[in-house]
Amino acid sequence: MEIEKEIHQVKFKNEYQKAVINILFTSSWLSSRHNNLLKPFGISTQQFNILRILRGQKKVPVTMKFLSERMIDKMSNASRLVDKLYQKGLVERRECKNDRRQVDIVISDKGELVVNNASEVLESSLNFDQVLPEEHVKMLNQILDKMRTNP
Repeated sequence: MEIEKEIHQVKFKNEYQKAVINILFTSSWLSSRHNNLLKPFGISTQQFNILRILRGQKKVPVTMKFLSERMIDKMSNASRLVDKLYQKGLVERRECKNDRRQVDIVISDKGELVVNNASEVLESSLNFDQVLPEEHVKMLNQILDKMRTNP
């Protein structure tokens, strides 16, 4: 649906303003869909992001700094999120051999199962491949990447 109909606004100042509002609205819409799909797994989108990062490390322990640098939502508190995942048994914390003040984080077997199942549900439920041809998605990715190059 067009952004004008979604937010009941007839006119925008210009196409740039419309694009910004459209991106913000779409981000919120997508985040809400992700949250609803992840609810049955008992994890938030930020926790899911951490689990995906850890899954990609193939059981190699990482630091909190490593997680923070790679998270999508830079405003999230990685320590708090890891604590919650630890309480759920989805990650393991280990004392770093080189620096006892540092804690290494690794995904647990249970965490891998959760992130794999949640990923499958997200991929099958969002169906973007049925709405957007791959050439449009590539163009969208290029546009979004270009937007972030502006300081």
